[in-house]
Amino acid sequence: MKTGDPELMREINRFHILDLIRRHGPIARVEICARGDLSSTTVSAITGALIEDGIVQPVPVGGIHESAARGRPRVMLQLNPSAARVVGLRVGPHGIAAAVTDFRGEVLSSLEVPVRVRRQPVTVVADLAEDAVRRVVVDAALTLRDVDSICATLPGIVEYGTGLVRASPIFAERDVLFGEALSRRLDIRTVVESDANAIALAEHWFGGCRDLGDFAVLFLEQSIGLGVMHDGRLFRGAHGLSHDIGRMVLGTDARGALVRLVDVASETAVLTAFEADPVVRDAARAGLGLRHAVERLGQTGLAAPPLVTEAGRAIGIAVANVATLFAPPRIILSGSLLGFGAPLVEAISAGFAEAVAEPLAEVTEILTDPPRGAARLGQGAAAVALCELYGSPWNTTGPVRPG
Repeated sequence: MKTGDPELMREINRFHILDLIRRHGPIARVEICARGDLSSTTVSAITGALIEDGIVQPVPVGGIHESAARGRPRVMLQLNPSAARVVGLRVGPHGIAAAVTDFRGEVLSSLEVPVRVRRQPVTVVADLAEDAVRRVVVDAALTLRDVDSICATLPGIVEYGTGLVRASPIFAERDVLFGEALSRRLDIRTVVESDANAIALAEHWFGGCRDLGDFAVLFLEQSIGLGVMHDGRLFRGAHGLSHDIGRMVLGTDARGALVRLVDVASETAVLTAFEADPVVRDAARAGLGLRHAVERLGQTGLAAPPLVTEAGRAIGIAVANVATLFAPPRIILSGSLLGFGAPLVEAISAGFAEAVAEPLAEVTEILTDPPRGAARLGQGAAAVALCELYGSPWNTTGPVRPG
């Protein structure tokens, strides 16, 4: 289809108008025209259709008038929360988080199931995910028939659109059709996305980057995912592939073997520093992961082990590489590793300062986002599902510009 096709342009304009209403609503039509650089005829036609379809609802504002001559109350537009409901599902190595949201992204119910997911057979993980979806939907006083879409997020390399998980620390197998497995169990279309991309979209939709179109997110857990927003859209690779920079080479060891980021800066790598502590070791084997190790440090008053500093420096170098490639105004660090607090963050800052080119250090802001609960993790996945419902009309490779 040509980018000049009138139907495609209408779909592009529809997506932008919905996005403006989501980000700035309640909003007047005249402001939509100004923010979207769209004609009043286009905005009136599209918003009229959205209202008729029940996707957008008008909100009369008493006492505020568009025209003193006409004397009619000014009408603002906002998303209709009941237009759709989606389920966001986050499958991590130590548990499953789920959340039901309405069309505005407001969480209706959420839950977190602590379970040792990592290395379970795919069928078992799919069964656990199905149970979580059914439970969270019931908690929201809904039925599966009320759910329009599901998005499941996982760490690793995910092929968006097909639901194919190319590689993930969750699964022992490669090329897992996880989206198909969930769709078959629940009879609802399920998209699959990387957790880093979902968190990036959540930051843009619900977090501190609502008005920032360009930024990057590093998600630091079992794998090290990278989510890149460019011009307000997720940047994906060929076939819609997500980015996992854990395989980034940092150098070589004393034997000449390659040292990769995941070897020193993942949950698994850092937990090796606690192998001498039987309490932490048993907790890790029980699937409690890094959170228990951080709590143990707080209880004992011990300093963070040197491996934490080493991991922080490696992450700082990786952040510098991201800044070199994309020069984003902001890079957000998120994930369980940040539970170590100041020792890790200070090491990240030192590694970044050591590796980044001076001009980029002046334009790129580094922010740390503390580990999130079930509602926020599920909300990130729900943001992906909502974006699907908004109907973004361009393809999934790179940040394609309309027209």
